[in-house]
This record gives sequence, structure tokens and C-alpha cells, in this order.
Amino acid sequence: MTNSIVNLDAIDLSILAALQETARLPVVELARRVNLSPTPCTLRIRRLEQLGVITGYHARLDARALGQALMVFVTVKLKSTDEATLKAFNAAVKPVEEILECHMVGGGFDYLLKIRVRDMGEYRAILGGVIGGLPMVEGTHSYFVMEEVKESPRLPLPAKPKDRAR
Repeated sequence: MTNSIVNLDAIDLSILAALQETARLPVVELARRVNLSPTPCTLRIRRLEQLGVITGYHARLDARALGQALMVFVTVKLKSTDEATLKAFNAAVKPVEEILECHMVGGGFDYLLKIRVRDMGEYRAILGGVIGGLPMVEGTHSYFVMEEVKESPRLPLPAKPKDRAR
């Protein structure tokens, strides 16, 4: 994983845009789309992987088709925010598969969780049995998603750099 901004040219950005749209795109087709031959295209993909710009390839699954229709956002307030408490909370929520995302935030609470479950009973078990049962948790608030208006795994890419005059 990279900690600094990587210098990307227009071809790199085109490759990233195409892979975000369809990660299973064959290299020959990807190379055609970005106007390269397959070997240089493959080398660029490997470079982007090694730099940590591309961190993996994933199948996008339909949660409802898998019976996980209920999505809940949960705010968590901790009793203390010293380093040991933060590390303990992070370690406790990481293995919980139903917690899809966990973000430490600044503001009126300490963490924002995104949870996906089958139903209210399953959510109640996670809230009471996992999150609420942690000794460092002072309180939680739950926000139940009524409609998913937009959800995208795609990152906005920077504008393509202008080609330099030769």
C-alpha cells in the first residue's frame, strides 16, 4: 500500500478506469482500449500493482441475492480514545464479517461502522453480542438504510494529464 501520490500518465489512468469498470477484462482487450500492445500493457498493470495503486481484484456480489438485505450504519462512542483502547476496538471489530467497513472519524462519535445482515435479529445479535459487549464502548446509534440511492466501489480518478508537446 502506498502512502504517497503516485505519478500517473494518461495511459495509466485509462488502464485504471477500464479495470475499475471491468476487472476481468482480458489484457488483449485492455491493451486495445488504451492503445498499447499487450506486453507493455501487462508491464504497466504489474507496475501499478507493485506501487500499491491496484490493491486487488474482486467480484461484486448482490447482497440481497445472498439474503443480506439489511444494511445498518452504526456510530460508536468510546469511553476513552487512548491508543490502547483504539487498538483493542480495532482488533475486536476486524474479524466480524458482517462489519463491512469501520472508520475512525472526528466529531461527535469515534467510529462509523457499515454492517450488512439478513434481518433485525441478526443485527441485534451483532449489536448486543459484539459491539455493545465491548468494555470500551460507551454508546452506539443505529441508522437503518431504507433505500440505497448510490453505492460504488469506483474511485474518482484525476483528470488525465495533457500530452506534452513533442
